[in-house]
Amino acid sequence: MIDAVVIGVSAGGTTALRILLPCLPVRYNLPVIIVQHSHPGSDDFLTRYLNDKCRLMVKQAEEKEPILQGIIYFAPPNYHLLIEMDRSFSLSVEEPVNFARPSIDVLFETAAEAYGSKLMGIILTGASADGARGLMKIKSAGGIAVVQDPRTAEAEIMPKSAISAGEVDFILPLEAIGKFLARLSDGVML
Repeated sequence: MIDAVVIGVSAGGTTALRILLPCLPVRYNLPVIIVQHSHPGSDDFLTRYLNDKCRLMVKQAEEKEPILQGIIYFAPPNYHLLIEMDRSFSLSVEEPVNFARPSIDVLFETAAEAYGSKLMGIILTGASADGARGLMKIKSAGGIAVVQDPRTAEAEIMPKSAISAGEVDFILPLEAIGKFLARLSDGVML
Protein backbone atom coordinates (compact mmCIF):
# COMPACT_ATOMS: atom_id res chain seq x y z
CA MET A 1 0.00 0.00 0.00
CA ILE A 2 1.23 3.49 -0.87
CA ASP A 3 1.13 6.35 1.68
CA ALA A 4 2.37 9.19 -0.55
CA VAL A 5 3.20 10.16 -4.15
CA VAL A 6 6.10 12.42 -5.12
CA ILE A 7 6.37 13.92 -8.60
CA GLY A 8 9.28 15.64 -10.30
CA VAL A 9 8.74 17.76 -13.40
CA SER A 10 10.51 20.54 -15.27
CA ALA A 11 10.21 21.84 -18.85
CA GLY A 12 6.68 21.21 -20.12
CA GLY A 13 5.42 20.76 -16.59
CA THR A 14 2.47 23.14 -16.65
CA THR A 15 0.90 21.27 -19.55
CA ALA A 16 1.69 17.85 -18.08
CA LEU A 17 0.30 18.71 -14.65
CA ARG A 18 -2.81 20.31 -16.18
CA ILE A 19 -3.52 16.92 -17.80
CA LEU A 20 -2.51 14.67 -14.90
CA LEU A 21 -3.75 16.34 -11.70
CA PRO A 22 -7.44 16.87 -12.63
CA CYS A 23 -7.69 13.05 -12.97
CA LEU A 24 -7.48 12.71 -9.18
CA PRO A 25 -10.89 12.16 -7.57
CA VAL A 26 -12.33 14.39 -4.85
CA ARG A 27 -11.88 11.70 -2.18
CA TYR A 28 -8.27 10.93 -3.09
CA ASN A 29 -6.65 9.51 0.04
CA LEU A 30 -2.96 10.16 -0.68
CA PRO A 31 -0.84 13.30 -0.47
CA VAL A 32 0.80 14.30 -3.76
CA ILE A 33 4.04 16.27 -3.36
CA ILE A 34 5.54 17.99 -6.41
CA VAL A 35 8.76 19.69 -7.35
CA GLN A 36 8.27 21.74 -10.52
CA HIS A 37 11.46 23.51 -11.54
CA SER A 38 10.70 27.22 -11.51
CA HIS A 39 12.41 30.59 -11.69
CA PRO A 40 13.58 31.75 -8.22
CA GLY A 41 11.37 34.85 -8.45
CA SER A 42 8.21 32.97 -9.46
CA ASP A 43 4.98 33.67 -7.62
CA ASP A 44 2.23 31.19 -6.75
CA PHE A 45 0.48 31.41 -10.12
CA LEU A 46 0.91 27.69 -10.91
CA THR A 47 -0.64 26.53 -7.64
CA ARG A 48 -3.54 28.97 -7.98
CA TYR A 49 -4.07 27.95 -11.62
CA LEU A 50 -4.05 24.23 -10.82
CA ASN A 51 -6.21 24.72 -7.73
CA ASP A 52 -8.92 26.05 -10.08
CA LYS A 53 -8.56 22.99 -12.36
CA CYS A 54 -8.39 20.21 -9.74
CA ARG A 55 -10.89 18.60 -7.38
CA LEU A 56 -8.24 18.53 -4.63
CA MET A 57 -6.69 21.47 -2.81
CA VAL A 58 -3.44 22.60 -4.46
CA LYS A 59 -1.04 24.66 -2.32
CA GLN A 60 2.57 25.51 -1.66
CA ALA A 61 4.14 23.47 1.13
CA GLU A 62 5.02 25.36 4.30
CA GLU A 63 7.78 24.89 6.87
CA LYS A 64 6.88 22.24 9.52
CA GLU A 65 3.47 21.65 7.91
CA PRO A 66 2.23 18.09 8.50
CA ILE A 67 1.60 16.17 5.27
CA LEU A 68 -2.09 15.33 4.89
CA GLN A 69 -3.88 13.05 2.47
CA GLY A 70 -5.93 14.50 -0.35
CA ILE A 71 -3.79 17.62 -0.80
CA ILE A 72 -1.45 18.43 -3.69
CA TYR A 73 1.63 20.21 -2.37
CA PHE A 74 4.21 22.15 -4.40
CA ALA A 75 7.71 23.14 -3.40
CA PRO A 76 7.85 26.93 -3.12
CA PRO A 77 10.11 28.67 -5.69
CA ASN A 78 13.78 28.94 -4.65
CA TYR A 79 13.45 26.45 -1.73
CA HIS A 80 14.40 22.80 -1.52
CA LEU A 81 11.46 20.81 -0.16
CA LEU A 82 12.40 18.06 2.29
CA ILE A 83 10.26 15.53 4.11
CA GLU A 84 11.13 14.91 7.75
CA MET A 85 10.84 11.52 9.46
CA ASP A 86 7.64 12.69 11.22
CA ARG A 87 6.19 13.26 7.73
CA SER A 88 6.18 17.03 7.86
CA PHE A 89 7.83 19.48 5.47
CA SER A 90 11.08 21.33 5.87
CA LEU A 91 12.29 24.08 3.55
CA SER A 92 15.95 24.77 2.78
CA VAL A 93 17.90 27.42 0.92
CA GLU A 94 21.03 25.28 0.64
CA GLU A 95 22.91 25.37 -2.65
CA PRO A 96 21.11 24.23 -5.82
CA VAL A 97 21.34 20.52 -6.64
CA ASN A 98 21.56 19.65 -10.35
CA PHE A 99 21.43 23.42 -10.93
CA ALA A 100 17.97 23.53 -9.38
CA ARG A 101 16.37 24.81 -6.21
CA PRO A 102 13.95 23.22 -5.60
CA SER A 103 15.63 19.96 -6.56
CA ILE A 104 13.66 16.82 -7.39
CA ASP A 105 16.48 14.64 -6.02
CA VAL A 106 16.33 16.38 -2.63
CA LEU A 107 12.57 15.79 -2.33
CA PHE A 108 12.74 12.19 -3.56
CA GLU A 109 15.68 11.20 -1.34
CA THR A 110 14.16 12.61 1.86
CA ALA A 111 10.74 11.16 0.96
CA ALA A 112 12.32 7.72 0.49
CA GLU A 113 13.78 7.94 3.99
CA ALA A 114 10.46 9.01 5.53
CA TYR A 115 8.12 6.67 3.63
CA GLY A 116 10.31 3.71 2.64
CA SER A 117 8.38 1.11 0.65
CA LYS A 118 5.12 3.08 0.98
CA LEU A 119 6.17 5.72 -1.55
CA MET A 120 5.64 6.16 -5.27
CA GLY A 121 7.95 8.43 -7.24
CA ILE A 122 7.06 9.77 -10.68
CA ILE A 123 9.33 11.54 -13.15
CA LEU A 124 7.59 13.59 -15.84
CA THR A 125 8.78 15.81 -18.69
CA GLY A 126 11.94 17.85 -18.20
CA ALA A 127 15.22 18.97 -19.72
CA SER A 128 17.70 17.88 -17.01
CA ALA A 129 18.77 14.73 -15.18
CA ASP A 130 17.37 15.96 -11.84
CA GLY A 131 15.27 13.25 -10.20
CA ALA A 132 17.01 10.20 -11.68
CA ARG A 133 19.16 9.59 -8.59
CA GLY A 134 16.24 10.27 -6.24
CA LEU A 135 13.96 7.88 -8.12
CA MET A 136 16.55 5.13 -7.71
CA LYS A 137 16.66 5.88 -3.96
CA ILE A 138 12.87 5.40 -3.85
CA LYS A 139 13.25 2.11 -5.74
CA SER A 140 16.05 0.88 -3.45
CA ALA A 141 13.86 1.68 -0.39
CA GLY A 142 11.19 -0.65 -1.81
CA GLY A 143 8.99 2.06 -3.30
CA ILE A 144 7.50 2.23 -6.79
CA ALA A 145 9.24 4.07 -9.64
CA VAL A 146 7.15 5.47 -12.49
CA VAL A 147 8.43 7.42 -15.50
CA GLN A 148 6.54 9.22 -18.23
CA ASP A 149 7.14 7.61 -21.60
CA PRO A 150 9.71 9.96 -23.18
CA ARG A 151 7.78 9.85 -26.47
CA THR A 152 4.88 11.64 -24.73
CA ALA A 153 7.08 14.20 -22.94
CA GLU A 154 7.49 17.77 -24.13
CA ALA A 155 11.15 17.48 -23.00
CA GLU A 156 12.44 13.91 -22.96
CA ILE A 157 15.81 14.32 -21.18
CA MET A 158 14.44 13.89 -17.65
CA PRO A 159 12.39 10.74 -18.36
CA LYS A 160 15.24 9.21 -20.39
CA SER A 161 17.73 9.96 -17.59
CA ALA A 162 15.46 8.27 -15.04
CA ILE A 163 15.02 5.20 -17.23
CA SER A 164 18.74 4.87 -17.87
CA ALA A 165 19.59 5.29 -14.14
CA GLY A 166 18.16 1.88 -13.23
CA GLU A 167 15.13 -0.36 -13.17
CA VAL A 168 11.76 1.38 -13.07
CA ASP A 169 8.42 -0.30 -12.45
CA PHE A 170 6.26 1.49 -15.01
CA ILE A 171 6.89 3.59 -18.12
CA LEU A 172 3.54 5.13 -19.06
CA PRO A 173 2.21 7.78 -21.42
CA LEU A 174 1.15 10.94 -19.60
CA GLU A 175 -2.60 10.31 -19.93
CA ALA A 176 -2.21 6.83 -18.39
CA ILE A 177 -0.35 8.18 -15.35
CA GLY A 178 -3.36 10.23 -14.24
CA LYS A 179 -5.67 7.20 -14.48
CA PHE A 180 -3.06 5.05 -12.73
CA LEU A 181 -2.87 7.53 -9.83
CA ALA A 182 -6.66 7.75 -9.58
CA ARG A 183 -6.87 3.95 -9.16
CA LEU A 184 -4.08 4.00 -6.53
CA SER A 185 -6.42 5.75 -4.13
CA ASP A 186 -8.58 2.62 -4.19
CA GLY A 187 -5.55 0.38 -3.56
CA VAL A 188 -5.52 -0.82 -7.18
CA MET A 189 -2.35 -1.06 -9.28
CA LEU A 190 -2.37 -1.39 -13.08
